[in-house]
Amino acid sequence: MSEIPFNINQYTNTLTKKEGIFFSKNKSEISYPKDGNDACFTLEENSFWFKHRNNCILSLVDKYGKDKPFFDIGGGNGFVSKELENHGIQTCLIEPGVKGCINAKKRGLKNIVCSDLNNAGFKKGSIPIAGLFDVIEHIENDVDFLRETNHYLMADGILVITAPAYQFLWSKEDEDAGHFRRYNLRNLKKKLNETGFKIIYSTYIFSFLVFPVLFFRTLPSLLGIAERGIEKAEKEHTVDKNGFLNKLLTKLLLFETKQVEKNRKIPLGGSCLIVAKIRK
Repeated sequence: MSEIPFNINQYTNTLTKKEGIFFSKNKSEISYPKDGNDACFTLEENSFWFKHRNNCILSLVDKYGKDKPFFDIGGGNGFVSKELENHGIQTCLIEPGVKGCINAKKRGLKNIVCSDLNNAGFKKGSIPIAGLFDVIEHIENDVDFLRETNHYLMADGILVITAPAYQFLWSKEDEDAGHFRRYNLRNLKKKLNETGFKIIYSTYIFSFLVFPVLFFRTLPSLLGIAERGIEKAEKEHTVDKNGFLNKLLTKLLLFETKQVEKNRKIPLGGSCLIVAKIRK
């Protein structure tokens, strides 16, 4: 990894720095709960879900863009960015939520832009590799957003995406989170192709979560008996470290990570994971 310091002015000169965070002039409106970033901040460090997603993302970024500055678009509290930086990958977090940026600063991140992608004033064709990690489901017009993202990437730019899978798994949790939709690999790849991307690799992850989500989120939502709140979320994201379930989960997560590292496809899962490249 290059030791050259990150220079935000290489990408945009429209931001104002205040207390270690770069702010855009215009405030961004997003479909996300006001307390969403703080709620996630209490979960991330002990969550098998966030950790496994990080492991899968890291293996792909390490393969396709290790020596390039990584732009984490809509990166929330910087949990992904911090993991990448811990492995020597220079990052720039782009997050419209002020609370998310503050939490990212607490994590020790230095390159934090409080803005959405458009209002940040980035130069077209300047970003080498970017990530949209559980972001596009919050965008009402996702096709236009993907097309705009394409314009900001370099000619050989890489985009890594995760998104919640299967519309039939829709639940009250999706509504509360500000989602507009869930995806499958087929329709997400179609939208990427329509917006100027070529698919390099695609797979599902969290293969073991499809039926638990169906039975413990989707069906209770349909029946009007869905539980809500941070306590429920904490139970879902943590597993007893000394229990049998944790041993089984560890093996399943390791298997999936190995599959991703080898660019092998997992046939189903609770999330979509795609690496795409600008189509020349």
